Amino acid sequence: MRTTLSTLITLSGFALAGSAHAGPFAPAAGSAGSTAIHKDSAAFVQWATGYSDYQPGPSVNAAWKNPVEGLGKAEGTSTDVVVLGDGGRITLSFDGYITNGAGADFAVFENSFSNTFLELAFVEVSSNGTDFFRFPNYSFTPSPVSGFGTIDPTNIDGLAGKYRAGYGTPFDLDLLSGIAGLDVNKVQYVRLIDVVGNGSTFDSYPAAYGGPHPIYDPYPTSGSSGFDLDAVGVIHYAAFDAQTPPVPEPSQWAMYAAALGLLSVIVRRNRA
Repeated sequence: MRTTLSTLITLSGFALAGSAHAGPFAPAAGSAGSTAIHKDSAAFVQWATGYSDYQPGPSVNAAWKNPVEGLGKAEGTSTDVVVLGDGGRITLSFDGYITNGAGADFAVFENSFSNTFLELAFVEVSSNGTDFFRFPNYSFTPSPVSGFGTIDPTNIDGLAGKYRAGYGTPFDLDLLSGIAGLDVNKVQYVRLIDVVGNGSTFDSYPAAYGGPHPIYDPYPTSGSSGFDLDAVGVIHYAAFDAQTPPVPEPSQWAMYAAALGLLSVIVRRNRA
């Protein structure tokens, strides 16, 4: 479901005037109107194949710091995940491009054991591995949530982790169409950044209408704290053009530069 800003503002007015636990957004997986996509859906044609820039936040046990667990098909279990920790991040890459098709273009899977124990993350995309652009995101959770507390998924939109294990949160690149520096038909990287759920980070609800809102999710947590990444599945996908090799990840540029430097030294020696 694509929520326009005008619709969002209208719906949020009704939601905030009524129950604090009934927001304007899609409900939990399995409920009528949910946008959750099951991991076994035939819509998925590709999954993340590489990673970079894994920077786990504090209070993450070593057992949860294996980025490989975030690659490949979603498992839908509580254990086959890589943990970001409070404020942690990871960038996923693919063997081709995510493209902007009709509806959702990719989905992010977390490992929540219920519809309401939801640990959230910002989602950003990039065409070149350097310039990243964040999806608009909204949180209407009205107050802080304890480490074992819950939030209503109808209060959340545009944040990964909205749905329980086995169900992906969808993202539509059309929401970022027209942004300079991003080719929505050649997205090579998806970056996830854990939301520190104590209200110190904010959503993108416009200031003109009372935003931004503090984002709350279970806090504090430890061990497998923060967002737990299961997988990123691609719905609209295109293989790399044989004449246009993929853009190297930023860490690879240093290796290329070193190799070129070594080559120049060898050439000079041979000439001497």
